[in-house]
Amino acid sequence: MIMGLCLLVYTLAQRQMRKALSATKSTIKNQLGKSINNPTMRWIFQCFQSIHLVIFDSEVSISNITPEREYILSFLPENCRYYYNC
Repeated sequence: MIMGLCLLVYTLAQRQMRKALSATKSTIKNQLGKSINNPTMRWIFQCFQSIHLVIFDSEVSISNITPEREYILSFLPENCRYYYNC
């Protein structure tokens, strides 16, 4: 049951990303550096793997946000961008 729910969320997220990319006729780079408009969510998750929440002296910040990652975030819903302060 849990596996089915996880696959549903994964598929819906992938569909949302691809739909946003095709609506704006945009592309992102894949693992090989080639521009594509149909990335997998696995690749998107790997792109965001090195982003960290840093708390220092009660100040909260996000580390390793690059322009490329901000560009990818622009295709995700507002709820997702909220967590990355974009």
